[in-house]
This record gives sequence, structure tokens and C-alpha cells, in this order.
Amino acid sequence: MQSRKYLQLTLAILKPHIVKCPFALQKIRDLIIDNDFKVVRSRRMTISREEAELFYKEHRDRFFYNRLLSFICSGPSDIHILAAHDAIVKWRRLMGPTKVYQAQYIAQNTIRGMFGLSDTRNATHGSDSTESASREITVFFKDFNIRNWYDNEELFYYLGRLYFDQTSFVHTIDKSYTKI
Repeated sequence: MQSRKYLQLTLAILKPHIVKCPFALQKIRDLIIDNDFKVVRSRRMTISREEAELFYKEHRDRFFYNRLLSFICSGPSDIHILAAHDAIVKWRRLMGPTKVYQAQYIAQNTIRGMFGLSDTRNATHGSDSTESASREITVFFKDFNIRNWYDNEELFYYLGRLYFDQTSFVHTIDKSYTKI
């Protein structure tokens, strides 16, 4: 079967200081749903040092690398695969500028403008390209096959033939639709 690619996938991480704050976590979850993202997969986990090193390998030689690793490993993060039309750009706009100081002054209604504490504790992560999304998804969802999702599930998500489970914060395919 040929991949349709009506939707784009991106990886979203809600960082430890967000997961520790129920109000912020719920507000961001509401923003995700209100902005028509479909939550393809979702998990809460404390990122290991090895996973963090793999995930942030492009920052290895940067001055903030150790601080970044320490923070992302400091407690549970919520990690989501999101689907939407132009999901990468859409999620990055919703997150706001990486620099929290900038976000608080020019983009107060973005996630980082509302909940970012510093450039390291900036509330969220989002993939910056389809290549990054593919690489990042495999770090945290090893059993998720992007090609299979496009071939077998994407159209259900595109057509909205889904159930949303608020507790697990994930959309699942409505099994009553056997053919599309």
C-alpha cells in the first residue's frame, strides 16, 4: 500500500517541571487537543542518561550540554507522538521561541511564554524537521514503525475515526470502522 501522508508526525516532550505541575500539564494537554493534534502515542517516563545522550547528541559540544542532560533526567517527562497537517511547524509555533526570555516578551501566549522558566527548563521540546522527528521518535518509541503507521493508520487519524482516551492521553482507532 502506498503512503498517503495527509498528516505529519512530530515528537513532543513535556519536560519534568511541567509534569510536576498539574495545572501547567493540563493546560498544555488542552492546547494540544484544542489545536487539532492527534496523539498517536503517549508515555510518561524518566529519561535515562543513555537516552538523553542519544537524544541530544547534536548538542554534545555545547556549553549547556551537561545542564540539559541533568535536567531532562531529573524526573518524569511526558513524551508524545503528535499528528496533524504540518505538525512540526504547528507544534513549534505553539511552543514559542526556545529562549524563554524572548518568549515571555514577544510570545506570551505560547507554551514557553506561559510556562518556561529558563532556556534549559523551557517546558517543551519539538522536532525541527521530518528527519529529526523520525530519529527522535525511535529513541523513545522503539516499537513504533513510522512507515507502518502511514500505511495502516494515518487515514483513520486524518478522517477522525478515533476515540480519545483522556486518562492515557492518546487517540486510538475506532475499531467499528473496518474499511475506509
